[in-house]
Amino acid sequence: MTGEHRRPDSAPEPSPWRTLARAAVPRATRGQLLTGVLCAVLGFALVVQVQANRSEGLRSLRQDELVRILDDVTRRAEELQDQVTALRTQRTQLTNSSDSERAAREAAAERAVVQGILAGRLPAEGPGVELVVTDPRGEVRASTLYTVLEELRNAGAEAIQLGDLRITASSYIVDAVDGVEVDGTLLEPPYRWLVIGDPDTITTALGIPGGALAVVRTAGGTTSVTPRERVEITAVRDVPRPTWATPVPADEAAAAADD
Repeated sequence: MTGEHRRPDSAPEPSPWRTLARAAVPRATRGQLLTGVLCAVLGFALVVQVQANRSEGLRSLRQDELVRILDDVTRRAEELQDQVTALRTQRTQLTNSSDSERAAREAAAERAVVQGILAGRLPAEGPGVELVVTDPRGEVRASTLYTVLEELRNAGAEAIQLGDLRITASSYIVDAVDGVEVDGTLLEPPYRWLVIGDPDTITTALGIPGGALAVVRTAGGTTSVTPRERVEITAVRDVPRPTWATPVPADEAAAAADD
């Protein structure tokens, strides 16, 4: 036996660094754990809702509506293929015809008519729709009408008139105090669209869930779409002469067409 006095059951003294490390470790309370769980559930619900909204478009349509949209797309593809065939035939005639000068004049006249309609220089008529957008509370803004315009273009509209104005590729729509301004002219509701194109395709495109008409209704407006066998677009516009653009030389244009 020695004179040492030991405490066999006592633990060694903790170091200051270990004590400091334990104090720095976050300790979650029951309230914090509950808040974290609720946040996770809320985030999951938001993700599910967003995904449901994104996939709602075509999934919410009936089978007959889906078949109709598919038929419209197929018909549009066939029309484009027919146009390609007609252009190739025209090119062959211009190249091989003995009366190439006459064929060139006829082709130029046809292109002039088409370009005149597309540019808004010539009036036009044909099947289409009449779309009226009313704004009883004055809440339909320019961005909403621009959405309608883009939907009409995507649906294959070939000529568009809004009010008394001819709408072309260079048209613009901006907000104004008493309505909207289109190409520098103030328009007030109701906004009346005259559109030439396939009535079934345009009507279906406008009415798709989440489409242009839904955007108008969300903005506080109301709409009516009337398919017509004959729509007359009488408004025309002057096409300004280009300031900077010049035609490509004929030989370069021909080389580009061959490519």
